[in-house]
Amino acid sequence: MYSSAAMKTAEFDFELPPECVADRPVSPRDAARMLVVENGLRDLGVRDLPSLLDPGDVLVFNDTRVLPARLRGRRGEARIEATLHKQEAVDSWRAFARPAKRLRPGDTLTFADDFSAEVMDKRDGGEVLLRFDKSGPDLVAALYEHGEMPLPPYIRRDSGADERDRGDYQTMFAEIEGAVAAPTAGLHFTPALMQAVAGRGVVAVPLTLHVGAGTFLPVKAEDISQHRMHAEYGEIGQATAEAVNAARAAGGRVLAVGTTVLRLLESAADAEGVLQPFAGETDIFITPGHRFRIVDLLMTNFHLPRSTLFMLVCAFAGMARMKTAYAHAIASGYRFYSYGDACLLWRAA
Repeated sequence: MYSSAAMKTAEFDFELPPECVADRPVSPRDAARMLVVENGLRDLGVRDLPSLLDPGDVLVFNDTRVLPARLRGRRGEARIEATLHKQEAVDSWRAFARPAKRLRPGDTLTFADDFSAEVMDKRDGGEVLLRFDKSGPDLVAALYEHGEMPLPPYIRRDSGADERDRGDYQTMFAEIEGAVAAPTAGLHFTPALMQAVAGRGVVAVPLTLHVGAGTFLPVKAEDISQHRMHAEYGEIGQATAEAVNAARAAGGRVLAVGTTVLRLLESAADAEGVLQPFAGETDIFITPGHRFRIVDLLMTNFHLPRSTLFMLVCAFAGMARMKTAYAHAIASGYRFYSYGDACLLWRAA
């Protein structure tokens, strides 16, 4: 058993050649490759997923919808970029601003003739609280008109996210607006794949976790126990909780489509391993040594070195196993990160 208190961030480092990073998804989405990590490794495809599931299993997906949350504007004559990451009120969001050095509370950021925000406070790390001149649906409409998809920093675009990204960076499940990063495992799914999953006798149910930009923040602490996660808002409805609990009681397995789903399911599990309905924030940080209460299988993408997400998959499937799997993926030409390929992980004993 690992103890996260004794673990160093450097233990989760690995060399990743730049050419492994995918800058566009494959088409169709379910044509991506999928590395199966169980007792050994198998090179399959996302379309093989239904054959790996059993009747009575339950698949849980995230139905959050990504907002065009990256804004380019000005403070006077100075150019400013703001990436929203957490909603605080109907008219206010926390954001990472660049450059933030000269921003002060009271400054006005102008994004369009009819769209601006006031800086209400400023924190370390370039984080500011912005209060917009619009609220609710009007603010959302302004984001769709003037914002761009908040692609993670490792996807390079000379002039930012383009029109194609507006569709590519949204899952087929996207319904509840509020995320500023995609739940990327869900990007692999198509209606045909979901039909095949249902035909296998697998029930699919939603939850909502509004993914924040904090998911891309590097772990700067040497000791991982010193890292603090950004909180994200999530909801699990009664019907989803009942479906998961019924499947587990009948001997079925729970497949989490993505680390966002896994984190919220584990946040909402009680001490006996029963999933409870949930509405609130979670800042759960899953590292080796975590005792999983709900999830048996995890479908996810390939993650950054030294990231909280790579730490999570090491906690779930075993650190040595995941390092072996990632070395195999790199040598075999798997595509990494948000637009890349998938892996399907069995939980380690």
